[in-house]
Amino acid sequence: MISLKINGKQQSLDLAPDTPLLWALRDELKLTGTKFGCGVAQCGACTVHFNGTAVRSCSIPLSAASGADVRTIEGLQSPTAKVVQEAWRKLDVVQCGYCQSGQIMSAVALLENNPKPNDDQIDSAMQGNLCRCATYHRIRTAIHEAADELGRKA
Repeated sequence: MISLKINGKQQSLDLAPDTPLLWALRDELKLTGTKFGCGVAQCGACTVHFNGTAVRSCSIPLSAASGADVRTIEGLQSPTAKVVQEAWRKLDVVQCGYCQSGQIMSAVALLENNPKPNDDQIDSAMQGNLCRCATYHRIRTAIHEAADELGRKA
């Protein structure tokens, strides 16, 4: 039995210790906002916040998550998250949408650590998130929009 906190709620999972966190989230807990993309931590579709850091959940064995605080797109409720999600809607970032939960998770982590990133910092923080629809320009613009809005609220 492995215990961890997911979206603020304590969970105990009786799964093999080498089960990827992604599959525990999707299959066991039905938190399907975290997507399976590549399975080798290269695309970012499975990005979650793990003890406050954006990580690829497909590459974390459940045993390594014991005692961790995991936040998925379903549990993203911080003021930064709300502003990022509103910027995504306002600027119509999404095309097919498959990668966008991972994109948003990475963008929120970036802005929570760097409230006013420049283009190079955004590109660096987002480089592990692939978008087959190539909405990168809209993603960067939305991150700037969210940063500006957060600056106005500060």
